[in-house]
Amino acid sequence: MARLVVFDMDGVLADIESSWVFVHERFGVNNEESLYAYLRGEIDDLEFIRRDIGLWKAKDHHLDEGRIARILDEVPLMPGAKRTISELRARNYRTAIVSAGIDILARRISEECGIDLHIANGLERSPSGLLTGEGVLNVCLMDKGSAVVTAARKLGTRLEDTTSIGNSKYDVTMFERTGNSIAFHPSDDRVRSCAKHVVEDGDLTRVLQYL
Repeated sequence: MARLVVFDMDGVLADIESSWVFVHERFGVNNEESLYAYLRGEIDDLEFIRRDIGLWKAKDHHLDEGRIARILDEVPLMPGAKRTISELRARNYRTAIVSAGIDILARRISEECGIDLHIANGLERSPSGLLTGEGVLNVCLMDKGSAVVTAARKLGTRLEDTTSIGNSKYDVTMFERTGNSIAFHPSDDRVRSCAKHVVEDGDLTRVLQYL
């Protein structure tokens, strides 16, 4: 049976806090109002995504996927990311990204690092490539564990043979579903306490000692 490592993207494979916020900053917008509404349960994931895209389209009415991709091309990889994936492949691990971030970045990182599968949230496009303003929901922020189950099934791996790696409270549901879990550069004590192992510094190769 194959073994699998599932990585969160933002703050783990990508050296940024959030791919959504990274794009917001480039457009000079702020989504705090929508974030608080989401955390209060007033809007769901799709509406959260819709409002984020709306902030961008208010700045560029003819916004296409290409512009978002060019912005996300600027996102740096976490130190040690490529080496970590290379070592895991040498050990015959399968690898996946599960992220509530933007799938354009997840696809780029998967291609650059040689990751087997990525599951992240998308931006709906018209036939001409313009963003419609709607999102494509593949990963619920509050239930990333369900996407881990999907990744394990697609890659033919048992959950007990799966390791999840995350950094925030939103990754705890991943930890709960997998046989092994690593809090990488964790954002708070709750994340530390919910993982089986903790790596405090920002070099991703440090996770290899727990695999």
